[in-house]
Amino acid sequence: MSEQTLNQDPAQAPRLLLASASPGRRRVLTDAGIRFDTQVSSVDEDAVLAAAEAQHGPQDAAATALLLAKAKAEAVAAQAPAGTLVLGCDSVFEIDGVAYGKPHTADVARQRWQQLRGSAGVLHSGHWLIAAGGGRSVGLGSATVVHFAQVGDAEIEAYVASGEPLPCAGAFTIDGLASAFIESIEGNYQSVVGLDVSMLRRLLAEHGVAITELWA
Repeated sequence: MSEQTLNQDPAQAPRLLLASASPGRRRVLTDAGIRFDTQVSSVDEDAVLAAAEAQHGPQDAAATALLLAKAKAEAVAAQAPAGTLVLGCDSVFEIDGVAYGKPHTADVARQRWQQLRGSAGVLHSGHWLIAAGGGRSVGLGSATVVHFAQVGDAEIEAYVASGEPLPCAGAFTIDGLASAFIESIEGNYQSVVGLDVSMLRRLLAEHGVAITELWA
């Protein structure tokens, strides 16, 4: 089964478009039996956050995740056929009251892990669903506490060298190499991956769509 798999009557089924390049999010939808397509948004996240801060003041981690999820959904929905359901997602990691996005560089990822080891942080996940063509637009956020093991310097160096943490919010993935360094979570596992299917179900219901209509 793949993103392009169609159900028995594709002409009657709603189309879901995921506004994300994340392999983890695509895998979550595929594993849940959801039929979908992908179109990556070209949102300038820094510009979106700067505009929001200028208008409303500093945004906390939860608000940032929702804001960016909405921006990504809106960008893709503006180019999609009317009626297409566009799902935008974003994740922001918070530790000691400070919000962190993607580290991008090895030096930053190393510093993050020196802070993460033996501690806990909160992964905020934003989901936003828009019906293209001026339809309904709704969002939901979630928060999951992640507890990290006491990771050694050599393990941090090996993990940073793998490249995995560089494009990830908080510098880790729960469904990859870093799973060995995560002791427990308080909340939804899929939210930490980046897409909570139970939350998608609630958003679809707001649009009058049952998730079963998207089963492949």
